[in-house]
Amino acid sequence: MINKTRVGIIFGGQSPEHEISIQSAKNVYEALDKSRYEPILIGISKSGKWLALSATEFNKIVSSPLQALQEKKSSLLPYFSEYIRDQKLDVVFPLVHGENGEDGTLQGFLKILSIPFVGAGVLGSAIGMDKDVMKRLLRDASIPIVKFLVFYKKNRENINFIKIKTELGLPFFVKPANGGSSVGVSKVSKMSDFAEAVNNAFEYDRKILIEQGIDAREIECSVLGTRERVASVPGEIIPSHEFYDYDAKYVDEVGARLEIPAKLTTEQVKDIQELAIGACEVLCIDGMARVDFFIDQRTDKLYLNEVNTIPGFTTVSMYPKLWEASGISYEELISRLIMLALERRLISR
Repeated sequence: MINKTRVGIIFGGQSPEHEISIQSAKNVYEALDKSRYEPILIGISKSGKWLALSATEFNKIVSSPLQALQEKKSSLLPYFSEYIRDQKLDVVFPLVHGENGEDGTLQGFLKILSIPFVGAGVLGSAIGMDKDVMKRLLRDASIPIVKFLVFYKKNRENINFIKIKTELGLPFFVKPANGGSSVGVSKVSKMSDFAEAVNNAFEYDRKILIEQGIDAREIECSVLGTRERVASVPGEIIPSHEFYDYDAKYVDEVGARLEIPAKLTTEQVKDIQELAIGACEVLCIDGMARVDFFIDQRTDKLYLNEVNTIPGFTTVSMYPKLWEASGISYEELISRLIMLALERRLISR
């Protein structure tokens, strides 16, 4: 008998990306090499209850796209340390996006419990979640980013369309400082779009970013590793919508076309890969990350847009697709990520 590594897959959560997280968990669960790993399924409902799920319960949930977890009266959370002991968990694969999942809180909780986990640590997760902090650190490291402004909900009376238009030009994008999957993001091309865009962003965060809009190609690159990071071939997202919004990503089956690898020069590929790895080093992000770029259509100038510490693992997600194009299968990728998590615990001792 081979002793299998027991992998806790934590998914769901309280963010607007709850349903996307479940679909990512489905793919990771199916890709796990069952001869080496034994998955333990742990869901978090939208109300924050932690649920131990059987394979049968899980398969019923994921049988329909964008399905949410059913609420239950009791929660596993108060007894989670005992649950870890009873289940003999060796490692956790966190797939919870957004608040209390991707922002360092879940990572800190797992660290306190001395459970190794896949992906960035507490600091890297927290930095990667807050686009304002992330962009300021990238800017200080001389990594090219587009111009942006930051506003807080308590000072929203200072948000003036004319001043922003003067500083950033049109169009510009309004987005929550914390979040992902383009939830709460709006493109503003005229004054009549502005108030609704600001209100929409503030629905998801007390802090928002307003960023300069450029006519750009959208390029993504995957990063893997801790002590020695490596970058995948870059891929391009060509949306059929006005921009790559939530619907284009997950609802509209023809919302975007993925071109992997992207049609780039050798020099552009090198620059993107080096910047992707460099950004992860600057932001203290290890394990895995998807790094998103813009290439200005007019000038060919490269800008780093953002870094995602828990990228999607759905059937349309770029992170695993880019590694497949780079020679690492989905199954092998999951195994490598788990091994990196286990190795990091040994390094930190």
